[in-house]
Amino acid sequence: MAPVLALLSLAVSVCTGLIFLAAGVAKLRHRSLLPGVVANYRLLPGLLVAPVAALLPVMELATGAALLAGMAPALVVAIVLLLLFAWAMAVNIMRGRRHIDCGCGRPQLRQPLSWGLVARNLLLATLLAPGLLPLPAPGLAEAVAAIAGGIGLFLVWLLVHAISAMQGAGLSKVTAL
Repeated sequence: MAPVLALLSLAVSVCTGLIFLAAGVAKLRHRSLLPGVVANYRLLPGLLVAPVAALLPVMELATGAALLAGMAPALVVAIVLLLLFAWAMAVNIMRGRRHIDCGCGRPQLRQPLSWGLVARNLLLATLLAPGLLPLPAPGLAEAVAAIAGGIGLFLVWLLVHAISAMQGAGLSKVTAL
């Protein structure tokens, strides 16, 4: 069971690393909007909004790169970030503030808070947790397969986000020419 868990852990780490990289890049591309997104959560004192907004994309990029490099401490950072994001969303949903943008990496297309986003972050954190266990190192062929699986999971994640964006923009109905 441990070798299978090691392969799944590697695949999830690769997928999550790519997600963090994509989110960090998107936040940097739209960094002028990020302080407003952070402030909308109403969880930080005003003095901390700008520093957190400046640090968040850097943390996501560093965490994503470290996950892809196989650095074990990155698992802890990624899990903590995912749990913090889930907590911040849940607090605002319970406050009745679903309308605010989640800031999940699609700042050009607003994505309101939802329990689905909370569940997604909790699921990713849970799936990363086995990587904290002492697992056997996979062989080269198995590692390549796990990395390919992680990239595949990331591509599915991108597809789901693209479909969600089209639905949110009212583009889900294609008209015949």
